[in-house]
Amino acid sequence: MREKVVFFDVLRCVAALAVVTIHVLGPYREQLGVISDSAWSTAIVLNSFSRWAVPIFIMITGALMLSDTRPFAPGYYVRRRLGKVLIPFLIWSLFYAGLSGLSADGYDAGHAWETLKHMPEHETYYHLGFFYYFLPLYFVVPFLRYYVQQADRIGTLGLTVTWLAMTGLYLLSVDGLWSEQLLLYSGYLLLGYSLFVYRWPALPWLILPGIAALLLTAYMVISHSLAAGEYTVGRWLSYKTLNTAVIAALVFALCRHWSERMSARWLRGAAFVSRYSLGIYLLHPIFLWPVRAYDWYFAHPLIMIPFWTLIITALALGASWLLARYRLTAWLVP
Repeated sequence: MREKVVFFDVLRCVAALAVVTIHVLGPYREQLGVISDSAWSTAIVLNSFSRWAVPIFIMITGALMLSDTRPFAPGYYVRRRLGKVLIPFLIWSLFYAGLSGLSADGYDAGHAWETLKHMPEHETYYHLGFFYYFLPLYFVVPFLRYYVQQADRIGTLGLTVTWLAMTGLYLLSVDGLWSEQLLLYSGYLLLGYSLFVYRWPALPWLILPGIAALLLTAYMVISHSLAAGEYTVGRWLSYKTLNTAVIAALVFALCRHWSERMSARWLRGAAFVSRYSLGIYLLHPIFLWPVRAYDWYFAHPLIMIPFWTLIITALALGASWLLARYRLTAWLVP
């Protein structure tokens, strides 16, 4: 057994909260001109400040799997690593295909069936899109793992910098071979490994660029949308761009820094939430459904978004804990 890395628990906690935040505020994004500009801008700022959440999960995977020095066993890897995520994803995809037919106006079985038929190429519910680019990374991990084990620090960091340059080109809409989705997502595995093993980039070097990336992202989305008269993001809210990568690196380094100063009580709480973080990710849309379907947003976004984020996260955490208690259902929330 490998030694537990405590700050990964903290990372999973904040990433799970950020994911729920993104989905809670979803309806606000299309309300430019419907609600006040200040209320709309508040939601967009929170959205822009939360985009690092998905990359963080990939970076944790990279940090753990690429740093694993145990002999690589293909059978174990497919069964225990890929299979542990793949099977629950398929089951939950079927469940959410059924849920997709439900609306405040009733149930549309035809819509649910159409959603299910397109499952091979499209997620059955909005949050499951993550798995369509995360699962293929399991086939990349063995190759990157071999590379980092053979390369020295310069070789590993050089490849990471090359990938960061690709994300910069993608942000600027300079497309080429580097624009391939699998390539751009795979780089987060390397970034997580570089931050974990080499502490590169170091936290002091990330603070100013990370804050600048946060502010610039929010400014570009808000200003472009106001100018266009409709919600438009370009590539600024993509998970595959330099601004998002820099912000994710800052969050990664900050959580490592903070975890070294947290009390044992807080770390135990983080470990509990971390244990069910994938369950929170999989289950939270169930509890969020009535909020979005019946528009239970009855106050300013600055109040509503944190309010529903905490409640939905707590409900999903509790449900995940309950499912994990029983052998017949524990595998649904690995």
